Amino acid sequence: MDSTNTSAARYSRGAIVLHWLIAVLIVLNIAAAFVSEEMSKDDRATVMANHKAIGIIVLLLTVLRIVWRLMHRPPPLLESLKAWEAALSRVVHAGFYFLMLAIPLTGWAMSSAFSKGAGVSLFGLVTVPALPVGYDKPTAGLFAELHELLAFGMIALIVLHVAGALKHQLIDKDDTLRRMVPWMN
Repeated sequence: MDSTNTSAARYSRGAIVLHWLIAVLIVLNIAAAFVSEEMSKDDRATVMANHKAIGIIVLLLTVLRIVWRLMHRPPPLLESLKAWEAALSRVVHAGFYFLMLAIPLTGWAMSSAFSKGAGVSLFGLVTVPALPVGYDKPTAGLFAELHELLAFGMIALIVLHVAGALKHQLIDKDDTLRRMVPWMN
């Protein structure tokens, strides 16, 4: 593929930066949630405060990514994709957008309910106000269950997404991965 076709087939720089930044933050937050379960109460509180802050940042970056996508049309899917691959790609990406909004929102609602209306501190720089939800245990429990269920859905989508990317790179040997990986020319 010549350089003009390669650059035309790639996502915009903004989309690439947002993709990888959000991806890293999501993986960090998933890891933090799992490792914090074995920590002392004080250490867990510190990790979860960072988890909440990162979650709010993911929410904000996702809104920015949606605006970016509306303003910068993504490249078309490769013509070599089978119909089922194109359909699955669209479903997985729609699922990601849904979860990148729903997971932070349910986490924020859970935090609001558990803390009885206290805001979320973004690393001590600014406090994001609590959401107007019921500040009781049943409400907090509902949002906790939703948050966890959606997070496991995110893990499943990440595995599917990475498996698809590796399939295209290692088996199909097409340009799918090149479109989003900044160091691949």
